Amino acid sequence: MSALPDTPASAREAVPDLVTLAARARDCVRREGDWPLPGRGRTLARWQALAAIAARDLALVKVVEAHYDALAILGDLDGEPTSPDALLAVWAAEGPQSTLVLDDGRGGPRLTGRKPWCSGAGFVDAALLTVQVGGVSQLVRVDMRGPGIERPPSVWQAVGMAAIESGPVEFHHVPCTRVGAPGAYLERPGFWHGGAGIAACWYGAAAEIARRMADPERIARDPHAAALLGRVDMALGAAAALLRELAERIDTAPSLPHQREVVRVRSLVERACHEVLDAAGRAMGPGPLCGDRQHAQRCADLSVFVRQSHADRDWAALGLAVASIEEGAQWPL
Repeated sequence: MSALPDTPASAREAVPDLVTLAARARDCVRREGDWPLPGRGRTLARWQALAAIAARDLALVKVVEAHYDALAILGDLDGEPTSPDALLAVWAAEGPQSTLVLDDGRGGPRLTGRKPWCSGAGFVDAALLTVQVGGVSQLVRVDMRGPGIERPPSVWQAVGMAAIESGPVEFHHVPCTRVGAPGAYLERPGFWHGGAGIAACWYGAAAEIARRMADPERIARDPHAAALLGRVDMALGAAAALLRELAERIDTAPSLPHQREVVRVRSLVERACHEVLDAAGRAMGPGPLCGDRQHAQRCADLSVFVRQSHADRDWAALGLAVASIEEGAQWPL
């Protein structure tokens, strides 16, 4: 790892606005072209690409990951192909804030109501989103350029992930297309495979923050900083090993969801991210956080992005899964 200056030129860059982010996302998708789908033999390459983009910009990877996830979902559920130039999103957040209703009246299905947490709603061409129908999740595709779509005034106050608003969208009798049968979106193995791809994004950003710590001169003169870098190396090394192992599992048995392994990887990578954020602050002090805008934004972005995990609920689910495995077979070496 090479030394990095204390205050690089990038420190003076402002957080990109939505117009700039949209243009960068479209340019990134054009340059990246088609990506290998999860479970087709090159899952690790897909995750490596996500990690590389995340190391540069977490807001950008948020958009790009959703686009490629949407393409994977359409591939899994035999959805109609989209225009090669279309930028896609996936909005699957549920809860009391989601009031969507799907009306199958004359003229085809239409959406009415509010959907929360819609990242990129101001610039994507189409979105895949979930709507509850009789207690079952139905995925639909919506053209975001059509009439009847309202984006309420922004209340997005985030410091982390400030560059990409994830506010609500309101739909007023908007035409849509069903994608797959009711429940198919959550039941397909690819739902879990895609969830592991999010962990690859977290990992890429954490590794970039760790590189900021690895100044050979500082490490040589400061045993405390050296020990903290060692702590980070252990956390990231374990996370990378589990990501590689899971990618191979998915490619070997793509028809299985690998749910326990995905939850374990996401949880471990989340913990590694917190290890890195804590160690970076301890090792380098407030200087980079106050004088290097890009580094400070990356740290703030990662702190918000990892909250896409389900935290202790994931740990509880993991514990329940482990307890159900035959005694002696939980952790084979």
